[in-house]
Amino acid sequence: MKAIIFDFDGTLANTLPICFEAFRHVFKAFDHKNLTDNEIKAMFGPSETGIIRNNLLHPQKEDAIACYYEKYSELHKNLVASNDEILALLTFLKESAIKLGIFTGKAKRSLDISLQALKMDGLFDVIITGDDVRKPKPDPEGLLKALSFLGVDHDEAIYVGDSDADIVAGLQANVYTIGVQWLPETQTAQFSEQPNAIITSVTQFKQSLKVVIA
Repeated sequence: MKAIIFDFDGTLANTLPICFEAFRHVFKAFDHKNLTDNEIKAMFGPSETGIIRNNLLHPQKEDAIACYYEKYSELHKNLVASNDEILALLTFLKESAIKLGIFTGKAKRSLDISLQALKMDGLFDVIITGDDVRKPKPDPEGLLKALSFLGVDHDEAIYVGDSDADIVAGLQANVYTIGVQWLPETQTAQFSEQPNAIITSVTQFKQSLKVVIA
């Protein structure tokens, strides 16, 4: 095993609450709509900018996008806590000479805010965001780009995510795909497509990898 590529929201960081609140604020301010978490989750796929451009009725979409990032940054400290277990996992993998990547639907701007706030910047060998693909998850385009950049074959990598879209993208890329449910907020309680494995704790994940890495 040469590389592990992670989703971000709900996988590496418990950022779903801040995404919900920032989107809720934007749609309330511009469209006067009160959206539930499930209504917001149903729009997931494109990056935040894509979600706003595709779903907001108000014509001032660029102002709404700026509002989203302002609220995301403002709320980050209070709504997103650093996870020592996940940081230790990433450090362990780096020390084991495993190449690390991110393939996320997030836009680069919000991902950068989170990586810096959570002290994860600089840990990854490749980062593919929603800004870097023409076809969002569940299309495997971004995952295939990450594999190409890292120079690893599909059978030398693992993709880790918390949503149905992650699982479908991983399976379509013919990568060993793990569904994780180790954070308080995840996108999918039960996967509609069966991943190669389901992991419910960081400790379980780390122990299972020791066999692969050894």
